[in-house]
Amino acid sequence: MMLEKILNYSKSQLFWLVVLRVLIGWHFLYEGLVKLVNPNWSSVGFLLDSEGIFKDQFHSLAANPNILNATDFLNIWGLIAIGLSLILGLFSRYAIMAGIILLSFYYLSHPPFIGLKYAMPMEGSYLIVNKILIELVALVILLLFPTAKQIGLDRFIFKPGSKTID
Repeated sequence: MMLEKILNYSKSQLFWLVVLRVLIGWHFLYEGLVKLVNPNWSSVGFLLDSEGIFKDQFHSLAANPNILNATDFLNIWGLIAIGLSLILGLFSRYAIMAGIILLSFYYLSHPPFIGLKYAMPMEGSYLIVNKILIELVALVILLLFPTAKQIGLDRFIFKPGSKTID
């Protein structure tokens, strides 16, 4: 027997889930655009400032100019594509998953753990939970409670009951 997901949100639930999706989309889009228009932007400082168990992997990305250029390109255009997709509700399930992966890299690069020191100043004082982790969890919530088939361009592409995308 196959279980079907039935999405019966109240109007206020749907409204706030869409608001959350659009706000996160705006954050991604704006971060990508700011990096795109700044000719001096590079992820090299962020990567070299990495700490934690994956710091060697992040440092190696910064060490090779070709890999660094590819990383910068993917970061900028990934942010822009994810942001636009979330705002428009277009292929939103894939955008949410890509956003979760990207935020996971950001979190793992600069985990807010005791004993780790960073050259780049943080906006606040964090222990385990920071704004990156909160935004990542919010994307997981949007993955579990999709809205783009009700309010978004996905409703014109995918049938409401289709298994292709949520």
